[in-house]
Amino acid sequence: MSDLNKKLETLSLQFSNHQSSLNDLIASRSTLETQYQENKIVEQEFTNLSESDKIYKLTGPVLLPQDYAEASMNVNKRIEFITGEIKRVETKIEVEEGEMEKIRGEIIALRTQQS
Repeated sequence: MSDLNKKLETLSLQFSNHQSSLNDLIASRSTLETQYQENKIVEQEFTNLSESDKIYKLTGPVLLPQDYAEASMNVNKRIEFITGEIKRVETKIEVEEGEMEKIRGEIIALRTQQS
């Protein structure tokens, strides 16, 4: 096997690994988006409640009473955290896409050399 073919095989493997990583990141972003939407719905529900309404939090198999202010703060913190995670994952997705594009260019250059 020539050096050119070995290099092509190595680049193809790297491309495949980046593609797999990208797919994992996209799945992760999708999960985070779902969690974000769910928490936004909860946040919206809080606007329909008054501070005197009873709020319960499911902890394991038990519903525990929770203070309105604490529950609202927890939801807002969760939304803030999820938003940060989405940004972090999107940055990683951009990096992976950039790496894949770079490798794709190298593969095309090698194939052109072979011709």
